[in-house]
Amino acid sequence: MKRRHFIKNASLTGVGIAIGATVSSCRNSSEEKPILPKHNQNSKAILPVVVATWHVEEATAKAMEVLKAGGNALDAVEQGCMVEEANEKGQSVGKGGLPDREGNVTLDACIMDKHGNCGAVVYLKDITHAVSVARKVMEDTPHVMLAGEGAKQFAVSSGFKPEDLLTEASKKAWEKWKVEAKYKPIINIENHDTIGMLAIDKNGDISGACTTSGLAYKMAGRVGDSPIIGSGLFIDNEVGGAVATGLGEEVVKTVGSFLIVELMRQGKSPQEACEEAIGRIVNKPGKDYKDFQVGYIALNKKGETGCYSIHQWFSMTKFQDGVNEQIQSDFYNKA
Repeated sequence: MKRRHFIKNASLTGVGIAIGATVSSCRNSSEEKPILPKHNQNSKAILPVVVATWHVEEATAKAMEVLKAGGNALDAVEQGCMVEEANEKGQSVGKGGLPDREGNVTLDACIMDKHGNCGAVVYLKDITHAVSVARKVMEDTPHVMLAGEGAKQFAVSSGFKPEDLLTEASKKAWEKWKVEAKYKPIINIENHDTIGMLAIDKNGDISGACTTSGLAYKMAGRVGDSPIIGSGLFIDNEVGGAVATGLGEEVVKTVGSFLIVELMRQGKSPQEACEEAIGRIVNKPGKDYKDFQVGYIALNKKGETGCYSIHQWFSMTKFQDGVNEQIQSDFYNKA
């Protein structure tokens, strides 16, 4: 799971979607028409369903394994996200994540269940499985969010083992960045990814989780959208769920995941809701949306899914030429 270069050679990479054990993505091309997800509003989903951002085959496979064994959606999203948190080669989530500009790997995560209960940790250090600490916050405390040293203390008291999250590979990347970037605090000039996961189990209950090491080489103390309930993740078991990836600052400004769920409540499909949420970002006056990336995935109570990103919006604007053409592709597959 390599970090995407959102601002490299003026190329923006679209949000990926993984359903069950099948993974696909939307790739940018300056020569081709945009690839859009298939959507059949009349199709009936076969439960259970797992959907996640980016190419995380092992994570979605683990979540589906939990569901097929009779587990619930909450266990599925936690265990699925834990796979990537333990993946040292990922450099986006958990151990091996790229650090802030001071060299500290700090993690943000949240989780939300079918009852609307939620837990989150922000600026967590030295604990690999931030998503599991977030679940502990949800289940074992009267709080929703713990931060910094307090979050770490709670994790240790709950049995989590502290360890150094900065791997040699990430340390070398950080040292190289220090020379090249000279510590300039420029938003979105570096790489960042997030794993967001939604699941609906055989009972039709929905849960979600989101975990990240945040914006690479961020200013110390920076927190993005990922642990913020309503921005990075939102679940309403009567309607559906949504999760975000990309530049967190832009997601927070529009409370994107909550917006998508409310749009689905009003009758929009997951696909339509994701597209409108992206529109809320790019249509803001003076917003230079070509310089950053945001993507959403969504899942409704029927098991229908949707996904959309700023890159797709930009591609449609560029290639429509007066015609709303739906390009079918393998971006949207079901296992």
